Amino acid sequence: MLYQIDPALFQAAYDSANAALARAEALFLPARAKAERYRQLAGSNAISRQDFDDAEAAGKKAEADVISAKAELDRALINLAFTRVKAPISGRIGKSSVTTGALLTAFQPVALAVIQKLDPVYVDVTQSSTSLLRLKQSMEKGLIKENTDNQAAVRLILEDGTPYTPEGVLKFSDVTVDSGTGSVILRSVFPNPDLMLLPGMFVRAIIEEGINENAILVPQRCVTRNAKGIPTAVIVSPEGMVEIRELKIDRALKNRWLITEGLFAGDNVVVEGLQKVRPGNKVKTIPFEAEK
Repeated sequence: MLYQIDPALFQAAYDSANAALARAEALFLPARAKAERYRQLAGSNAISRQDFDDAEAAGKKAEADVISAKAELDRALINLAFTRVKAPISGRIGKSSVTTGALLTAFQPVALAVIQKLDPVYVDVTQSSTSLLRLKQSMEKGLIKENTDNQAAVRLILEDGTPYTPEGVLKFSDVTVDSGTGSVILRSVFPNPDLMLLPGMFVRAIIEEGINENAILVPQRCVTRNAKGIPTAVIVSPEGMVEIRELKIDRALKNRWLITEGLFAGDNVVVEGLQKVRPGNKVKTIPFEAEK
């Protein structure tokens, strides 16, 4: 129980309804007995049919009065129970917005208190509709395979940059695009035994949307942009000739770019010495140790 509303008026209403039920039950017993006696007398024509009908109607009315009194008693009991405000769910309660002696009204806009369930917790993240559209198109082309699991795993990065240890699962994605932001909401569920995650906290979510078995990643340092703002990379052909190739970038993965167009498996991409080479130059390449 969280709050106790003064029950005096509701207790009085309950007592009155209880008394009304007792009175109705007391009147019902003789009315039913009289109707039964008149039924026997009417069978032997000892009384008129009208007297029997009146007695039977009085008995049914008394029975209806009992049913009505029980309903009023139930209503009074419900109202009396409402004076004991109990928590509808388990969880953690915040500060109370009322104090002892405060005046409450029905349907008041301010909640008495807020209770939140913190284990598990829902984490809502947004993704642009453009990204979802590109993902579906890549899956249709066979460039990306769907995750075989029924529920995709989700990992969190907290506000201070540290990873959140327990993994969550993706429950569903919204079916409506926010017209203001052009994004949809993805909801995931995370265990929160240590209450590390709190309502309103900002986190970054990492969701495995699919598996690209032929993905090409290059260090971000080897990608520049030309005068038109198009990403480019310096490529060395098998003959040792330098060329500049335009690229299409999907997204950043840590310190690398995910390339969708412009590079092929086996291409030699210049990582260091970009200022020393020009298109058409013949160069000698040295393998670059990949960054961890």
